[in-house]
Amino acid sequence: MASGCLKVTKYFLFLFNLLFFILGAVILGFGIWILVDTTSFISVLQTSSSTSKVGAYILTAVGALTMLMGFLGCVGAVNEIRCLLGLYFTCLLLILIAQIAAGLLIYFQRNALEAEMSGIVSELVQNYNPSDDNNKTLENAWDYVQLQLQCCGWTGPETWKNNTALQGKNQTFYPCSCSNDSSNSQAEVGFCLLDIISNSTTTDDWPVKKQGCMKGVQNWLQDNLGIILGVCTGVAVIELLGMVLSICLCKNIHTEDYTKVPKY
Repeated sequence: MASGCLKVTKYFLFLFNLLFFILGAVILGFGIWILVDTTSFISVLQTSSSTSKVGAYILTAVGALTMLMGFLGCVGAVNEIRCLLGLYFTCLLLILIAQIAAGLLIYFQRNALEAEMSGIVSELVQNYNPSDDNNKTLENAWDYVQLQLQCCGWTGPETWKNNTALQGKNQTFYPCSCSNDSSNSQAEVGFCLLDIISNSTTTDDWPVKKQGCMKGVQNWLQDNLGIILGVCTGVAVIELLGMVLSICLCKNIHTEDYTKVPKY
């Protein structure tokens, strides 16, 4: 009976670790994607913010470590190696603590992160210049964000008032990626000329979308919050189950029955 339970625990732990290995590969791929992506809002953040870059490197490292832990757990479970199982349990515990600490840090620092994000986008919009090739990749990423989220500026079209290139044009041009006209938005980048030009032209006269990208990002997060929380909860449950199974298996392998030892 005890031998059967031990085998069931061993193979369950193997399956959990195989799943953990695959999960680590997903996290590793996500971290690498953030580092190499050039066509999304993440690209804007990781190019402009050291915090986002550090976060991407942390994700990559956690993914690689998770894959390593999954491999060690599989080997330790199949071959019943206490040393590997103990190392696996310790690393899982450290990863779980780090995840909880990161979640709490993001929760309590969310206002600071929002302010940093706002500053990054405001600076990008202010320095946006299609004729300057220095920040071409970053500017193309921001145009892509405005097209995909159907938004304009950070808080709204008025964000573009601070753009130095548009100030020199007396606001008779507007960003094409903000346009309500599908023919203009197909240009995706650069500035488009207004059909009606007057000396009193303002951003209110621009044929652009009125919603800011901040609202679009918030809506995206709200729509996907359930998925994000579900994934995080699933990861935590898998880690806890792996820890329980590993410690149970570690305690029961290679044990001897001392009840039959004669007493003197």
